[in-house]
Amino acid sequence: MRKVITLLTDFGLSDPYPALMKGVILNINPEATIVDLSHSIDKFNVKMGAFILAYTVDYFPENSIHVAVVDPGVGTARKPLIVKCSKGYLIGPDNGLLIPAAEKLGLREVYEIDVDKVSIGRTSQTFHGRDVFAPAAARISNGEEPDLLGKPYNDYVKLTLPEPKILDECILGEVLYVNGFGNVVTNVDESMVKALNIKTGDSLLIETTHGSFKVKFVNAYGAVKPGSPLAIINSFRRLELAVNLSDGSKFFQLK
Repeated sequence: MRKVITLLTDFGLSDPYPALMKGVILNINPEATIVDLSHSIDKFNVKMGAFILAYTVDYFPENSIHVAVVDPGVGTARKPLIVKCSKGYLIGPDNGLLIPAAEKLGLREVYEIDVDKVSIGRTSQTFHGRDVFAPAAARISNGEEPDLLGKPYNDYVKLTLPEPKILDECILGEVLYVNGFGNVVTNVDESMVKALNIKTGDSLLIETTHGSFKVKFVNAYGAVKPGSPLAIINSFRRLELAVNLSDGSKFFQLK
């Protein structure tokens, strides 16, 4: 049965961990279509993983299965989960990672995975991505229902991504993460920028714990000279701080 299974982890690409998860999935469902969302989530950064997961799941076909593993609590008492949604499934640890995406997909039911029902052999205490989450995803992709793989679970960890605020004509926001280009992605959404009537070409004063920075609000990175700082609405419709052709996180001293 051909189903889309996406993978998001903080494993990186230097180790075989993502490939091992794919191997497990393909052994159970050779027809699965596996898509890598990202394996470059900052180590242990659940908030970053939750944000990227939440803002990518909408781009996939309905009933896709999304496996996310940013799991600093692996091997502890934290639960392994399947979240059934109106538009798909999410599988991963019970640390809040899945919940913002689940709410976007229409959260319906949450199940605690019975490890004995999904494991393909001896379960590692340090690699539930391979031994629990990957086989669970593959079996869901083969048409099995979550209630065959676990039991309902309502005491799951909720994660609410930080919300920006407008106060005295200023926007108070937070850094969500720094992307691979060194651009600083904030939680300030486009609607807040519009609410303050900020227009392309305007100068903005960015204040951080490390100082104040004057930048131009633009609609393209190349609208300023190389090495110049800027603010822009990115493809996630979030305010991003960057430096043209350079590392904005170093310039703004943010991470």
